[in-house]
Amino acid sequence: MSTTPTNTSPASTASGTRPAAEHAPDDGALGWLRALGPRGRRAFAGAFGGYALDSYDYFTLPLSMVALAAYFGLDSGQTGLFTTVTLVVSAVGGALAGVVADRIGRVKALMITVVTYAVFTVACGFAPNYETLLVFRALQGLGFGGEWAVGAILVAEYASAKHRGRTLGAIQSSWAVGWALAAIMYTLVFSLLDDDLAWRVMFWTGALPALLVVWMRRRVHDAPQAVAVRERSAGKGSFAAIFKRGTAGSPGLLRTTVFAVLLSTGVQGGYYTLATWVPTYLKTERGLSVVGTGGYLTFLISGAFLGYLTGGYLTDRLGRRRNIWLFALLSALCILAYANIPSGANTLLLVLGFPLGFCMSAIFSGFGSFLSELYPTAVRGTGQGFTYNTGRAVGAVFPTTVGFLADSWGVGGALVFGAIGYALAALALLGLPETRGKELA
Repeated sequence: MSTTPTNTSPASTASGTRPAAEHAPDDGALGWLRALGPRGRRAFAGAFGGYALDSYDYFTLPLSMVALAAYFGLDSGQTGLFTTVTLVVSAVGGALAGVVADRIGRVKALMITVVTYAVFTVACGFAPNYETLLVFRALQGLGFGGEWAVGAILVAEYASAKHRGRTLGAIQSSWAVGWALAAIMYTLVFSLLDDDLAWRVMFWTGALPALLVVWMRRRVHDAPQAVAVRERSAGKGSFAAIFKRGTAGSPGLLRTTVFAVLLSTGVQGGYYTLATWVPTYLKTERGLSVVGTGGYLTFLISGAFLGYLTGGYLTDRLGRRRNIWLFALLSALCILAYANIPSGANTLLLVLGFPLGFCMSAIFSGFGSFLSELYPTAVRGTGQGFTYNTGRAVGAVFPTTVGFLADSWGVGGALVFGAIGYALAALALLGLPETRGKELA
């Protein structure tokens, strides 16, 4: 696998993009966006919107967790199981979506995932009991698992090697946009309605992504050059290919797949520990109101948004591996600091929310480009979908573990468990190559 940096941008007159020499100047803050070309920008918009609404639908659960626990009479372990089931099933959904993306195309697969998570998020709002809600949330995970991997590949295949980190970092930033929309809706709904109805309304608003699919059907297309390569390739969407052992004549992909899964497990284990339990921590242990929790989350989400953008820039400047190493260390330190703020020091809690959100999001910015560059076109969807979402499923053990530990340690103390995930991510990088500057055929 070549890791030699190059600034050459893939070009295809069929795609509506121009050769690199004819592009608008690609320097400056928005050079990466101009370099995508018209079709690439529409693909970017589709992937950005899909991931933002994916985030929105995901966060309807953590933000409603306290109300759900009271309504159904659940303990911390049972509420933590919601997240674990969602993330475990998302591994299946993500792996299947990757195969579908390699066989029928990125855009078609993306629309399937968006419709799936929208339908089952709405269904959660009609659940009559805990068991039914658990099943609907699991099925929501099928779509949730596939959306990011497919959208990231769609955009990566339009992006130039020079700007791919920043481009995919900008896609990642849409997660913070969806999170912010969910926090705003949470603040409004839970301020105006009784908790027993409010959590249902939160889930019903998950129908919003259906509007995106209508637009995507007419406006977004796969990168033609990638389509041509994919259609000529044998073994499209093959799980066997990503587990093939290396030989003297071919390096194989088994080693890459194993270490990419470990990397994804560590980063997502740490992230989902925080994403799942911080709202509960703020309400139950810090004694914040609905409006107060929303205010504190504003700092956390603002940091996350800027972290995605900054991490995207740094992954192009420092390289994929160095960026992840840097923010794995900083994220672990931030968790330890956040979970050990003295009682009553809520101003410090507010201030530390920004760097916490920044670091735990900046580490994700290189994922879209890094995983896309690790796999060839014919199995890019399969490889990225499997590794990212298997890591998500295994990392799902972390939120559940925190839920069970919270009964004896308290939520704040149990959050420290998330730092272990970031240590695992740092170790996994030892088995993966640097891919900055790699061209995607």
